[in-house]
Amino acid sequence: MTTKELGTLEKSFYYSVLWSEISYLKEALTAMEIPFAIEQPSDRLHLDDGEVALVFPDLHVRVYNHIRELLGGHGQRYPQ
Repeated sequence: MTTKELGTLEKSFYYSVLWSEISYLKEALTAMEIPFAIEQPSDRLHLDDGEVALVFPDLHVRVYNHIRELLGGHGQRYPQ
């Protein structure tokens, strides 16, 4: 599944990350074959300056644990 395909899936949770870290994280998530999308700040996603969101669909708990380890904690529920 590619980043583009996530647009058709239900967005479940996200992590706020610094724009400067996105290249490394994108490579790591792609290598692990984890579906994700990158979103800019918006009315729905309130992010700090210099941040973007890595957005994920519902995932198996084992996959979520890989993401949690990579990003150092639990994600936030994606706003409805």
